[in-house]
Amino acid sequence: MIKKILIANRGEIAVRIVRACSEMGIKSVAIYTDADRHALHVKKANEAYNIGSDPVVGYLNAHNIVNLAVASGCDALHPGYGFLSENPVLAEICARRGIKFIGPSAKVIRQMGDKIQARLAMIQAGIPVIPGSDGNLSSVEEARALAKCIAYPVMLKATNGGGGRGIRRCDNEEELIRNYDRVISEASKAFGKPEIFLEKCVVHPKHIEVQVMADSQGQVIHLFERDCSIQRRNQKLIEIAPSPQLTRAQREYIGGLAVQAAKTVGYENAGTVEFLLDSDNNFFFMEMNTRLQVEHTITESITGIDIVQEQIRVASGLPLQYLQSDVNYRGFAMEFRINAEDPKNGFLPSFGRVTRYYAPGGPGVRTDAAMYTGYVIPPYYDSMCAKLTVWNLSWEGLIERGLRALNDMTVYGVKTTIPYYQEILKNPEFRSGRFNTSFVEAHPELANYTVRRPPELLAVAISAAIAAHEGL
Repeated sequence: MIKKILIANRGEIAVRIVRACSEMGIKSVAIYTDADRHALHVKKANEAYNIGSDPVVGYLNAHNIVNLAVASGCDALHPGYGFLSENPVLAEICARRGIKFIGPSAKVIRQMGDKIQARLAMIQAGIPVIPGSDGNLSSVEEARALAKCIAYPVMLKATNGGGGRGIRRCDNEEELIRNYDRVISEASKAFGKPEIFLEKCVVHPKHIEVQVMADSQGQVIHLFERDCSIQRRNQKLIEIAPSPQLTRAQREYIGGLAVQAAKTVGYENAGTVEFLLDSDNNFFFMEMNTRLQVEHTITESITGIDIVQEQIRVASGLPLQYLQSDVNYRGFAMEFRINAEDPKNGFLPSFGRVTRYYAPGGPGVRTDAAMYTGYVIPPYYDSMCAKLTVWNLSWEGLIERGLRALNDMTVYGVKTTIPYYQEILKNPEFRSGRFNTSFVEAHPELANYTVRRPPELLAVAISAAIAAHEGL
């Protein structure tokens, strides 16, 4: 069994992994840059080491990170999500240095990280994929010819992309020509590779993903699906498990597809197979994320399975603790990504000191956070500062619990997306459980919420704002 893990990440996911280690009697090692010296994961881990003054570069230096893992006596490394989590080089270096990488092999990461290779693998496995190019595009002329064949709208995508970046929708040839070089530039800057491909744009789809787990003995199971349709600019905001929009037959079908996808590529550890569901109820493979997902919390809530602990067990060479027949779900869960952004000001990032923070509690409420009262949210990273997860037996009860928990969750000193989510939960279309990826753009009025606070709370908010200004 693994004895000591270096966590090659920061923020709430690093805290989450530290907690899993603590429950399993495993020592945890945190890494941090100067900007993160007061971060919560640094305070919670058994050991913590500074990896440099640059706020980002340190988290991206695979050789230095693995050297530190070896020097600090770690026998495993958990990449979390983001940064190097889907970088096959990190997995390869770990293998060479005798450090267990808590994730799939470098070969699988490389194959599924290349969307063209992933598409070909799924086609060979008989899994439906979105119509598009068989390989990388060689010229805008090739893109124009293919778009004319499969019909607009189409999507230009970075072959090695992820996280919603390097994607442009083109509704006509003029937009295709204008966006072609832009996507190449975005892909080069974000992922270091200029390759792009073209797909048919599935208009107003539902975004459904399936959590899979696989061990080194060849056993693969799914932990049901998550609905990630509530998103803005391809960035997920609210996730739900299981999807309130699927029938039992659809749930069984897509779960089977995800297991087949994982078996086809020889997958091991935790992963997510993402699909689009069109208006005719056709599922199409979109991509596979070869890491732990931000929204794994809602799957844990409905199944009772600790995915991070299961990751560690699998990396230790142990078999999965569950057969597919052992896995059931109960009720519904919803996760809100609490971002330090101002929805009333174009979702402008709102970094600074958190002067007061109150985490919600009560039945069916879970908070995964990187912030605390007095913490200064740095401007160098993703704006997500916490995740709020709620669970309830019924869909209607879940919405009401979500509203209550969001109302209980209080953050002073910075703007957050909490009030925006409250408006979404009040929307009749959302409450009906019938929505798709166009929901956010179709309801711009939800960002123009009016904050209604009792006079005494308003006074507290004003005092907090003054204190934040003085503190900075």
